[in-house]
Amino acid sequence: MLYVMIAGLFGTIVLALFAFQGPSPQKTAKRRMEMLRERHAAGGALKANAQMQIRKLMEDRKRGGVNGAFSSLVPRPELMRARLKRTGKQIDLGKYAMINAAILIVVTGVLALQGAPFLLALMLGILFGIGLPHFVIGFLIKKRIAQFNVNFPDAIELMVRGLRSGLPITETLGVVASEIRGPIADEFKLVSDRMKVGTTMEAALQEVADRLETPEFQFFVITLSIQRETGGNLAETLSNLADVLRKRSQMKLKIKAMSSESKASAYIVGSLPFIVFALIMMVNQPYMMNFFEDERLMIAGMGGLMWMSIGVLVMAKMVNFEI
Repeated sequence: MLYVMIAGLFGTIVLALFAFQGPSPQKTAKRRMEMLRERHAAGGALKANAQMQIRKLMEDRKRGGVNGAFSSLVPRPELMRARLKRTGKQIDLGKYAMINAAILIVVTGVLALQGAPFLLALMLGILFGIGLPHFVIGFLIKKRIAQFNVNFPDAIELMVRGLRSGLPITETLGVVASEIRGPIADEFKLVSDRMKVGTTMEAALQEVADRLETPEFQFFVITLSIQRETGGNLAETLSNLADVLRKRSQMKLKIKAMSSESKASAYIVGSLPFIVFALIMMVNQPYMMNFFEDERLMIAGMGGLMWMSIGVLVMAKMVNFEI
């Protein structure tokens, strides 16, 4: 009966996380521009699909042995591979699954050796084994996207100067890849390489946009696509886009500064129980070990974690603003 109650509390926490997560702002922005992207990304779609199939075939051939066995255990592997690519790191799906399994085994083994019930140790091992790598990958993605967005207006301004000096748009993309460092250089170099092997500019840019999933780059792709159909001064259009992106970034910084106090309060309230638990554990370990031995304390602890998680998620949503 105790194990059933613990499993129910654990499932409630997981459901609460999904319930308060809400729709992804990136996916919402992507849906808003779906019709425009489909209209302008039609050219080169067959070639892009063929290249995607070739890359998938090569990746399947490279996987094998233990690495391939672990990668086959990951659900929805294509989405996970796309997420790993967004980090800019050389992390394949097999290594990621091996890291998950290693953390799960270590955490479960340590808690079991400390006297915790095996089912509770296994649940915490699964939580850390899945959650910790997922959090790290998300942090790497956010860091890379932030670096990209900070330097993206400068890259557009560099393209504007190249266009005004008489260079075609295809060459200005190569100039950006060679002159600006960081994630922008990697992505624009990829676009330039795709164009050298015959991919159209729209298809190459759309491939990068689908991987980055940032509104800023989506604006850039749509601007180029519309300009190629309607004509006009591309340099002036890109200059206006760079100004809009800078103002958008400034607005984000203002909102971040205004909500910093509330975020700090949420961090303190969320971390205080764990800090107190660790301090008391250092002072009187036998007293705190009752939470891993007494059934009543286990239930109380799981209930407290559930309600505290809901409160922290509500506070996080209250101070999270999207522009």
